[in-house]
Amino acid sequence: MSGHSKWSTIKRKKGKADAERGRMFTKLIKEITVAARSGGGNPEHNPRLRSAILTAKSSSMPADNIKRAIQKGTGELPGVSYEEITYEGYGPGGVAVLVEVFTDNKNRTVSDIRHCFGKHAGNLGESGCVGWIFVKMGVIEVEKSRISEDELLELALEAGANDVSSQGDVYEITTTPEAFEAVRLAVEKKGLPMVSAEVSRVPQNFVKLDAKHAEQMIKLYESLDEHDDVQKVYANFDIDDEILEKLSG
Repeated sequence: MSGHSKWSTIKRKKGKADAERGRMFTKLIKEITVAARSGGGNPEHNPRLRSAILTAKSSSMPADNIKRAIQKGTGELPGVSYEEITYEGYGPGGVAVLVEVFTDNKNRTVSDIRHCFGKHAGNLGESGCVGWIFVKMGVIEVEKSRISEDELLELALEAGANDVSSQGDVYEITTTPEAFEAVRLAVEKKGLPMVSAEVSRVPQNFVKLDAKHAEQMIKLYESLDEHDDVQKVYANFDIDDEILEKLSG
């Protein structure tokens, strides 16, 4: 287990999910607004918006919030204009880190992101320095309690998934971005609880971290993840389960 999956596990074990509900809603509203602005307010003709709405609904966001976010994106309601920027850098132990942000003040945001890296034994790099390590893939996490790995593998592959793997307390389904929607619908139709479902950036290689670098990396990831302008953080770190247990305590 590595990168985003590790961070998801740590947040669950630390009980951060409920505490971060408000911040999560803010990020989802931004994504819906930006998706509607870039591709129109009709989710049937805007895959990015459709995916954002599905994620918001799975996170129990009220329908009125979703509607207002779309209207702000299409200009029916006044709203802030966000610029989409991706920052790249290195974390402790040489970990590759990709940070996606929506900002209305680029100078403020880049200063904050550089500070986060520097404070936690990392450094902000040039555009393109680590982006090549990550590829876009659909990632769906399913609770283990409701289905066996073999059953889920059969269901997922029939729907067009690439693979299913065991990741801590969840199964992780990976798909191409094009097959993501079909696989997600198949899982939903089966009635399986999804911990998360999104098109993500998955690293193609990983950096194994010792205890010291692992602790530094988690602090960097947490610092970036909690920034108001940051939408997503991707990293190619790998941490042994024994170390993960200690960090999650």
